[in-house]
Amino acid sequence: MNFCPSCGAAVEFRRPDDDNRPRHICIACGTIHYQNPKMVIGSIPEWEDKILLCRRAIEPRHGLWTLPGGFMENGETTSEAAIRETLEEANARIAIGDLYSMYSLPHANQVHLLFRATLLDLDFGPGPESLEVRLFGEEEVPWDEIAFRPIKYSLEHYFADRRKGQFSFHMGELSAPPRS
Repeated sequence: MNFCPSCGAAVEFRRPDDDNRPRHICIACGTIHYQNPKMVIGSIPEWEDKILLCRRAIEPRHGLWTLPGGFMENGETTSEAAIRETLEEANARIAIGDLYSMYSLPHANQVHLLFRATLLDLDFGPGPESLEVRLFGEEEVPWDEIAFRPIKYSLEHYFADRRKGQFSFHMGELSAPPRS
């Protein structure tokens, strides 16, 4: 950030007197501009013993598979975001279930939340951000082509919980992946 969105003056990056980390502060009006993590919200759409995955048509991770999800918008709840993202990416209508997983990615300034959900019908197809949308049983999931670690870990937990016959909430903190 170079300029204050409130008044247009230059900002400097420094620690306010009563804070524990540096912030963008306007040199003219004194407004402190806080930057907070992005919420990435999605669903695990279930149909019988299968789950719905989307092959990404956009970067990052173009061509790889993921669950429907994306950035939460201002003014919506987490469940509304999951419903909207599933409709946008897979043209799929869902009934939201329980919050299933939460992963913090401090290196990316993101928090990922996934809800279990039930597909309401089989009328789905790729949205503008998806190349393909398909139902997968556990043995059919393209595990080596999953786009994001929170998705892969959530799917692994999901299928393990389903085998046990009991679903529980999963959470974790993920550090930056090693550079290749």
